[in-house]
Amino acid sequence: MSFIKRLLLFLIINFGGLAIGGWLMNNGPQSEWYTNLNQAPWTPPGWVFGVAWTTIMICFSVYLAKLFSHQNSKFLRILFVVQVILNISWNYIFFNQHWVGLGLLNISLLTLFIFYFFFKFRMDDIKTYSYLLLPYMIWLLIATSLNAYIYVNN
Repeated sequence: MSFIKRLLLFLIINFGGLAIGGWLMNNGPQSEWYTNLNQAPWTPPGWVFGVAWTTIMICFSVYLAKLFSHQNSKFLRILFVVQVILNISWNYIFFNQHWVGLGLLNISLLTLFIFYFFFKFRMDDIKTYSYLLLPYMIWLLIATSLNAYIYVNN
């Protein structure tokens, strides 16, 4: 499969995952439950989330297309699938079910998975592409801190 076909495949999967996650939120960010929570002072305005996730998924898709062009193992496919599941399920766990503690565990595991991708798959051929994970890594650290703040302060 060519790089372009892989890129299109990962864009479809990743943005599809965002769409499913959004659907599972059940209007979460605008819900009375969420708006009444004691939120972190560094919580960004709502529009930032859309811009962040769009940027993250484009960068992540390019990274994955390059990574899978050089290494397409069963282990790598399993890691990717688990990452997709963790990413999608956080929306349901946190916003739909209001399980803040389980959401914190979920997003912490997702963060570890993305950091694992960054440090594990740094072969010479794709080392530069690894930096495309930085927006995802930074955003997950922020999102994890937001979830932790809500867990501790509510």
